[in-house]
Amino acid sequence: MTESAQRRLARRIAGEVALSDDPGATLRKWRTDFDVSQTVLADELGVSSSVVSDYESGRRENPGIAVVQRFVDGLLAIDAERGGAHIRQYARVVSAGFESDIVLDLREYSQAIPLERFYEAAGATELVPGGADHVNGHTVINSIEAITRLSSEEFYRLYGESTDRALVFTEVTRGESPLVALRVLTPTPNAVVLHGIDPENVWEHAPALAKRDGFSLAASTKPVDELLADLRMLP
Repeated sequence: MTESAQRRLARRIAGEVALSDDPGATLRKWRTDFDVSQTVLADELGVSSSVVSDYESGRRENPGIAVVQRFVDGLLAIDAERGGAHIRQYARVVSAGFESDIVLDLREYSQAIPLERFYEAAGATELVPGGADHVNGHTVINSIEAITRLSSEEFYRLYGESTDRALVFTEVTRGESPLVALRVLTPTPNAVVLHGIDPENVWEHAPALAKRDGFSLAASTKPVDELLADLRMLP
């Protein structure tokens, strides 16, 4: 990741905290997104863990720009020391031309992954089998943001480097919008996961559309943070 891109991530986090109605909760969200404990972050910043806790809970006054900058720099430094997995994930999303509130994760695998293994990591239940038994990558998408903000050309870029992938749509209530949106894409993905919905609550026409277009359809209610963490463990 280039230095300018890393600073772009730093500006994004800092800006989100500054504009938040609850800066402490936003600080906590980014810390947990980076899988950093309060103790580890406090050690990096040279303060006690109670200081981090007080800012996140709102027991201290809203953090100023200097505090936010230290917090952001600390998160990025810890991630870099750990190999930079979260920084690279953000870089992949940015390089594909998306904001990270639209695309939560975009990865290409080093080798093809059996679809069954992918579903196990995603905590997904297959509703309709597709024509492929593997995926070469995945994209996790906020369905509401994607459908309301992306053009058809931008929607196609969700495929990343390979169309032999799984598209995971979060914030799903029934699944109509993602399934209808996918009808305009050629070729179709190998698999689609509707996240946040029990299998029995999936739109009744979704299985038929998936079967017609030839992709596997699944549903998952696994907490999104756990889903992202487990998917990032795939090779």
